[in-house]
Amino acid sequence: METAPVKPPITIDDLDKLDIRVGRITRVDDVEGSKKLIKMTVGFGGFTRTILSGMKEERDDCKAELEGRQALFVVNMAPRKMAGEVSEGMIYDIGYEDGILPALAVPEREVPDGARLG
Repeated sequence: METAPVKPPITIDDLDKLDIRVGRITRVDDVEGSKKLIKMTVGFGGFTRTILSGMKEERDDCKAELEGRQALFVVNMAPRKMAGEVSEGMIYDIGYEDGILPALAVPEREVPDGARLG
């Protein structure tokens, strides 16, 4: 893999705009009519979100591989409609942009659902 160039610098204020939290994927469903999208129900302690991701073709069995796992999510993105469903955030899936088999960004040990990055 060739390393991509570093993006332009940002300030700490730019970084503070992102609300990145640990969430637990409690349910994974296919998105009807989509070959790529899955629909995840994710618990963040005091709230739950529906988050869509185009990772269906990246894994043999998304439901078995993802349900019950913790991962990092951006929870303050504007809702986005995709394939007739609404996504309320974004999962961090490392490697997609580099064309390698993606891997989830996960905490090194169990932490409370809803814990913030930073």
